[in-house]
Amino acid sequence: MVRVKASAVIIHLVGWLIFMSLPLLFQVNQQGNQNALGSLLLPGHLVFYSCYIVLFYFNYYVLIPQLYLPKKYLLYFTIIILLLLIVFMIKPFDQLIVHRFDAFRPAASNGPRPMNFPPPPGPGGLPNFDNRPPQRIDFVSVFLSIMILALSMAIRISRQLALTEQRVVRAEADKANAELSFLKAQINPHFLFNTLNNIYTLAITKSEHTGESILKLSNIMRYVTDDIVSDFVSLDREVECMTNYVELQRLRMGKNVSLDFSITGNLGNRKIAPLILMTFVENVFKYGISNHEPSPVIIRLFSENRTISLFTENRIFFPGRSGERNGTGIRNAKQRLDYLYPEKYFLNISTDNGLYTVQLTIQV
Repeated sequence: MVRVKASAVIIHLVGWLIFMSLPLLFQVNQQGNQNALGSLLLPGHLVFYSCYIVLFYFNYYVLIPQLYLPKKYLLYFTIIILLLLIVFMIKPFDQLIVHRFDAFRPAASNGPRPMNFPPPPGPGGLPNFDNRPPQRIDFVSVFLSIMILALSMAIRISRQLALTEQRVVRAEADKANAELSFLKAQINPHFLFNTLNNIYTLAITKSEHTGESILKLSNIMRYVTDDIVSDFVSLDREVECMTNYVELQRLRMGKNVSLDFSITGNLGNRKIAPLILMTFVENVFKYGISNHEPSPVIIRLFSENRTISLFTENRIFFPGRSGERNGTGIRNAKQRLDYLYPEKYFLNISTDNGLYTVQLTIQV
């Protein structure tokens, strides 16, 4: 913010220096004029510059934000017309010319006549330094006023549009973060609820693996509640959680289940959205296992240079619950992928040949 304000101040200073230098350029180009810089302190120059500086910033900081932007157009343009009338009466450009004429008039009638600004001839063709430029309508002052007002309007409106765009982008980002937090809140209880159901099954059957499964669940809960406070976590922590979950599911598998679970590639120095892979792994065990029919299950994770790929495949059981299978969990996972990996992921879900297949590739 400080940098932006500093750059704006510099731009304004440079702009006014260029504006103030324009009359000097005409004086420097005239022969015999060595006092161009000194003329900046003449009353005509001070009136000329002060008039347009006040006009610019009065329109920029007062009229536009308080009248134009709130759509009080009638009052705004009425004040603009009054300002133009005031400029018309002050005639800053004419005053600049008159004081410049006085600055270069010789102190005595016998003094040398300036080469750069000859006085108008008097009676008999003799110089008369008491003459002034004839009174006229100062169109130049009015034209410069209109240009200064238009410039201040353009700069202020451009700044307002930029601020509005920033607010829109910030609002969209806040909305996305709020929705993402809501999706996380949905995923975590959903995941833990299913896992507790599995442990309950082991407990009522008095399985010897009940204690081990509770320990693995403890590790999973520590990860879910403590480690995923940010949008991204290290890939090895996500894989550790996924491994604990698979091992927890392995404890309750029957003889009809054959599990092909493998993790290959380099897991270090990579980040991933927490629990984004777990949704698909969880669905494999929730819908792809039967105690009465062969249940081949494949879960393969491969990490290479800039991509993380997950492949899962299982038979489709419970055909009447296919709508539930593609319900909250998968829908939330797709939304999170859209938020966190826009244009950087590929997801293909197929149900051909009685097999439920997921191919997910994420660019990291």
